[in-house]
Amino acid sequence: MMKEETLAHTQTLAVQCKQKLRSYLKEKFRCLFEGIAKAGQPSLLNEVYTELFLTEGGSGGVNKEHEIRLIEIASRKPIKKDIPIKCEDIFKTTSKQALPISRILTTGVAGIGKTVLTHKFTLDWAEGKANPDIDFTFPFTFRELNLLEGKTLSLVELVHQFFIETKKICNFDKFQVIFILDGLDECRLRLDFHNDVTWTNVNTPTSVNVLLTNLIRGNLLPSARIWITTRPAAANQIPAECVDMLTE
Repeated sequence: MMKEETLAHTQTLAVQCKQKLRSYLKEKFRCLFEGIAKAGQPSLLNEVYTELFLTEGGSGGVNKEHEIRLIEIASRKPIKKDIPIKCEDIFKTTSKQALPISRILTTGVAGIGKTVLTHKFTLDWAEGKANPDIDFTFPFTFRELNLLEGKTLSLVELVHQFFIETKKICNFDKFQVIFILDGLDECRLRLDFHNDVTWTNVNTPTSVNVLLTNLIRGNLLPSARIWITTRPAAANQIPAECVDMLTE
């Protein structure tokens, strides 16, 4: 009986936190500031957004060795290349895919619309238009994460710092979570995937770079889905084995 009451309480808290997070994200991403002529004048994202299709595959700017390793990983899945993918469908698997997609790396030149794409994905989720199976979507930018360089905190504390709406949740392993990490090319943190210590406890503090490398590797909160965006030149920072799908 006690376990059932605890579970019910946790679910109630989760629903409350989800509603608060959605409200916050809707307010944050509903407007888009763009264009010199419209300086300071916001446009509604849903009104000005032009449908962008991601294309699976792609390797512009990725060095040859890294490209080959990405192709090797992609070849393990019987997926046809150059298939257009709507942003809301990016994590959805098809009957032809042997393995689920958990970690996506999207490359594109500056100004192509990578950040707006992540904003639209987040807004659609927050408005209940897409991905109803996702409990929480956490959009981060590396520009923001850079400000935490040298600080020590746990993954849960990191989430709470940026999304205080989820403060009552102390563990996210019971939920379907997406982390969006936008702008890898702006990252000033030392992401050492080969030498950083393995970290598996979401409540134990460490450096932000260790949190990120372990989150991307799947050591921290392995059930989480990760979407990283970057300019092509910086894509090499992510080991090929940490990428389930490369898009552009």
